[in-house]
Order: sequence, then structure tokens, then C-alpha cells
Amino acid sequence: MKKQVSSKATIDVFGKAISAYYLEKDETPILVHSLDFDDDEILVPYLFRDFKDMPPLEQAALEKASGRILDVGCGAGSHSLFLQNVKKLEVTAIDISEGALEICKARGIKDARNIDYFDLKDEKFDTILLLMNGTGIIEKLENLDRFFQYSKTLLSKDGQILIDSSDLSYLFDPDEDGGIWIDPDAPYYGELEFSISYKGERSSEFNWLYLDYNSLALAAEGNDFSCELVKKGEHFDYLAVLKPL
Repeated sequence: MKKQVSSKATIDVFGKAISAYYLEKDETPILVHSLDFDDDEILVPYLFRDFKDMPPLEQAALEKASGRILDVGCGAGSHSLFLQNVKKLEVTAIDISEGALEICKARGIKDARNIDYFDLKDEKFDTILLLMNGTGIIEKLENLDRFFQYSKTLLSKDGQILIDSSDLSYLFDPDEDGGIWIDPDAPYYGELEFSISYKGERSSEFNWLYLDYNSLALAAEGNDFSCELVKKGEHFDYLAVLKPL
């Protein structure tokens, strides 16, 4: 699950957990709740990982990032710190968690802002970074056009979006031919609803989108973007680069 969740998550779960770990080494995990799955955990120390401890998809994205960077849903700031301190790039880190942004600033990120992605105006970036299931902030399949058209306003000439996600079709049992049957009248199988909690405080529910690569590529084409598969992960996940045509 990605760091940034939704403006509907009114309790700053990530901020409290990130602050507690950074200031007190409190490793109490964030709990993830969904009607579709058993409860899961986000281990807070993982949000502070170094480049060497990141999965290959994230490493590939950071290596491909260039120019002025927008790190969306920056969380504790690990991606931004690598780009700022190691690659010496200009980075703007954003997150809806006020507490997380305070820790980003304490860790040395020069431009860290408490703002939603869709509220940014009048700025241009060479690379927009959407990692840890970056498609999540799109929330619903029907919002894809809005995402592409809005993102285009933030990209400089020859700019790029580096985004990752997972194809949840693996959760369905294949038929004899290896295919899967999905009810065409049901919502898209990657549209999920979550809430998160920390030390007994629980957020409201929010929508989160896991998007298969073919659906991403089709939406990109329909919005005059190119879509290239950069790398596949080991768990039905992938990294793609999107560029306006």
C-alpha cells in the first residue's frame, strides 16, 4: 500500500506512526483493514528504508527519475532523500499527512509540503513519482481520464510519470484454459476500500485503486500519453513510465 491514502482519512495515522518511530523508536505497526481481506500490517521502520533495502521496482524508478521531481505521497521521505542527497536533484515532496511532513523536514527534505496531489497549481515538474501502488490515489477506474488530464498540466515539456501498481487478477481462480471469469456488471476488481488504524485510532474508509497494466496503457492511449512497461515485480506488480504525446 502506498504512503498517501486519501483526504477522507481524517485521522493522521501515518503522521502519528512515523513521528513515534522517528522520535521514540516506537515500532507499533499501522493496521490496514478491508472487507475483502484479512487485516494487514504496515511496518513503520520500512518507511525509513535506504535505497539498498528498497524493492527493485522502486530502485528502477529512482534511477530513472530526472530533472525537477514531484514525490507524491512521500511518507517518511525515503525516496525524496535519495533523489535530493544522492542524485542531487531538486525535489518537492508532498503528502496529505501533516505529521509525516514534519518528519520529512526534520530528516532534511528542503521542499516538503502538506498538500493533496490534485490541489497543486501553476507548477511544472520533469518527473512525477507515484510509488508504493501509485495508482491508488486515482481511487476509481472512472477517474483515470481526470488523472491523466490533470497530470498533464503539471508536466514540463518531455516530462514523465513513473508509476507502479499491481494486477489483482491473480486473486481469481483460473478456468481450464488459464483465463479468469470476471462479472462484467461488477465494479472493477482493483477498486478496493480500506481504513487504517494506529494504537486504537482508526481512519474513515477510503477508496484505493490497484490497476492492471493493460488498463493503464489503454487509458494512457485515450488521453494522448505513451505508456511503457519498465519492469515487472515478483508479486504481480509493475513499474510504468507515462509521457504526454
